[in-house]
Amino acid sequence: MPDPRIIAIELDERTILRRSPEIEQERRIALFDLLEGNYFKPAAHEGPFRVMLRIEDNRIAIDIADEEGRPLETVKLGLARFRRPVRNYFAICESYFKAVRSDTPRGLEAIDMARRAAHNEAAELLIECLEGKIELDFDTARRLFTLICVLHIR
Repeated sequence: MPDPRIIAIELDERTILRRSPEIEQERRIALFDLLEGNYFKPAAHEGPFRVMLRIEDNRIAIDIADEEGRPLETVKLGLARFRRPVRNYFAICESYFKAVRSDTPRGLEAIDMARRAAHNEAAELLIECLEGKIELDFDTARRLFTLICVLHIR
């Protein structure tokens, strides 16, 4: 019976040189939430799936394997379209992390709204870029975008 979801996900740790405690927390939350509930359906395969995210030749590579870990395919997306959303998201997150330590609740709320808007826009871009290759729901796209951001840390 088809099960269009991710049951295991990894990031290629070789491409990540450093992470702040805040980014590490974002990564853990995104991984946990993604595995708790997601919709992920590659065009030519039935799930469930194991996924590895990595950067290869200036592209995002999404390695997809079956439940037993047998490789099915790799979907690659150019990084150029994601540079600005990733940069914007990191800038807003940095402001948010600083504000958490010193700002008022009203200031935090404004920054959090901007962060969510940037995240939502990037999730929509990811869905658009994967159209015809992988079908995702919006929440899955948001969490995958967070993990893509983590891969961008150099």
